[in-house]
Amino acid sequence: MAEPTQDAPARESMHYDVVIVGGGPAGLAAAIRLKQLASAKGAALSVALLEKGSESGAHILSGAIIDPRGLNELIPDWKDKGAPLETPVAKDRLLYLTEKDAIDISWLPMPGFMHNHGNYIASLANLCRWMGQQAEALGVEIYPGMAASEPVYGEDGALQGVVAGVFGVGKDGSHKADYQPGLNVLGKYVLLAEGARGSISKLVQAKYRLCEGREPQKYGLGLKELWQVPQEKFQPGLVQHSFGWPLDDKTGGGSFVYHFGDRYVAIGFVVHLNYANPWLSPFEEFQRFKQHPAIRPMLEGATRVSYGARAITEGGWQSAPRLAFPGGALIGCAAGFVNVPRIKGSHNAIKTGMMAAEAAFEAIAAGRSGDELKAYQGAYDTSWVERELKLVRNVKPLWSRLGTRLGVALGGLDMWTNQLFGLSLFGTLKHGKTDAEATGLAKDYPKIVYPKPDGVISFDRLSSVFVSNTAHDEDQPSHLKLKDPKIPIERNLPLYGEPARLYCPAAVYEVVYDEAGSNPRFVINAPNCVHCKTCDIKDPSQNIVWTTPEGGGGPNYPNM
Repeated sequence: MAEPTQDAPARESMHYDVVIVGGGPAGLAAAIRLKQLASAKGAALSVALLEKGSESGAHILSGAIIDPRGLNELIPDWKDKGAPLETPVAKDRLLYLTEKDAIDISWLPMPGFMHNHGNYIASLANLCRWMGQQAEALGVEIYPGMAASEPVYGEDGALQGVVAGVFGVGKDGSHKADYQPGLNVLGKYVLLAEGARGSISKLVQAKYRLCEGREPQKYGLGLKELWQVPQEKFQPGLVQHSFGWPLDDKTGGGSFVYHFGDRYVAIGFVVHLNYANPWLSPFEEFQRFKQHPAIRPMLEGATRVSYGARAITEGGWQSAPRLAFPGGALIGCAAGFVNVPRIKGSHNAIKTGMMAAEAAFEAIAAGRSGDELKAYQGAYDTSWVERELKLVRNVKPLWSRLGTRLGVALGGLDMWTNQLFGLSLFGTLKHGKTDAEATGLAKDYPKIVYPKPDGVISFDRLSSVFVSNTAHDEDQPSHLKLKDPKIPIERNLPLYGEPARLYCPAAVYEVVYDEAGSNPRFVINAPNCVHCKTCDIKDPSQNIVWTTPEGGGGPNYPNM
C-alpha cells in the first residue's frame, strides 16, 4: 500500500502471542499446531492469522497432488473430520511431447518417492478453507481481507508485527470517506507464511541477511485452468505429467493434467522463469500446449470453469534461507520448500509450519519473546523436509544447465544415487544467476508468433482473468511500484522488448504507442493483477516491486 499524503491518525495496536501472516497450508498448520499445544498444556495462547484474500483459500493456487504426510501428523483423523481429499491417485502417466506425438515414458524406472500412489488429487484452495475451519474451531482468530502492508520493528531491531488493514486511500494518496489507517498487529513472535516471493518476507530476508551464503531462489510460473468434462471423458484419479513441446529443449517446464472431484480436470503448465528468450510468453505457451493432439480431445465438449497463475519456488535445498530471525520465522514457500521433480510442496509447508509453531510455543512457555527461534532451524535441519529436498537438490540445476532431455535424464540418475547411496556424482550444484539475470537480449532471439486463441480450447488473457474472479477497488494507488518510471521505455524496451507485457499472465503491463506508432508509454493495469508475483521476479532490471493492494482484492479461486 502507498503511504497516504495526508496526516494519518495514529494506528491502534492489537497484541497477540503469535501473529501469522498468510492463510495458506503453512500458516494454517502453524495456527492449528499452536492451539493444539496450548490445549494439551492447558495454557492460554492468543493466535491471530492475517489473510489478504477475501477468505481462507481465496488466493491459493496449486495443481494439486497432495502428499498427506504433513496432514497425517497435524490432524491424524482428517478423514473423519471431512478434509476434502476425496480422489486418490489411481493412474500415473508421464509423457514426452513432440509437436505431433506423445511418447509415453511412464515405464522409466523412478525412485519410489516419485510415484503418486497414496497421494490425493484435490483443490488446495478448498483444503485451506477446511483447515481454516479447523483453526477457528480451536480458537484461532482469522482475519480475512487484512493485507499486511509493512513490517513493524521494535527498538531492538526485532520484528514485532505488521501493519494490516489499511483501507480507503485514493489513487492520488488522499483519504476517502472509508479511510482506515490500519492496525499494528503485534506478537511475541511473527510467522511469515506469505508463499512465494512474499512482500514482507522479501524485506525481512534483506534486513536480516537471511540469504547470505545461499544460492539465489529460483522460480517457475504455474498457470492453471479448471475444466468440467463430460462423463465419458472423465477418468477419476488420473495423473498425467509431460515435458517437451511446446517449450524448446533449453526452456524448462512441463504440464499437469489431474482428474478429480465432480468431473473436474485440473490442467496446468509450468515455465521455469530462468528462460532466456524475452519474446516468450508463458501464458501463450500454455494455450498452445492445450492444442496438442494428446490434450485437445480431452477438453472438447468441456467447460472452462476457472483460471489462475502463481509463482512457484524452485530453488530447493541450496536456496533455503536461514529460517529464524529476531522476532519471527519464515515458513512454507515464504522460504521455499517445493520439491521440484515431485511438483509438490504443501506437505512440506504444513510440516515447517508445525515445527515453527512448536518452537514458538516452547519459547513463550519459557517466558521468552522477540528472540531468534533457533529450535525451529534445528528442527528443520534434522527433519524429513530437509532430507527430501536434499535428495533432489541437483534436478533443477542439471535441467537448467543441460536442457530438458539430458538434464532430466541425469536428474533422474542423480536422484537414484542419492537415494541408494546417500551421495551425488555432482556434489551440490549451484543455480548461479537469478531468474531476472537469465533474461537474454531481444536482438539475440527470434520473436515468437503465437496463434490466435480459438475461444474454445485456447483463450486470451483478459477473458482468462475474468474467470479468475479477480477484483480490486480501482480507486487505490497501484500496488505495482516502479523504482524508476523511465526504465521500462528507456532500457527494457530497447534491450529486452519490454518482456513484462509477455511474462505477465494477466495483461497487467502494456506498451502503448500513439497513432503514428511512436512515443511509447508503459501502462500498468493494476486491477488485472492475479497476485502471481512474476513481475517482481522476472523483470530484467529488477525495477518492479510487488506490494499488497487493499485486503480482499485479487482473485477468488473456487475449487482451484
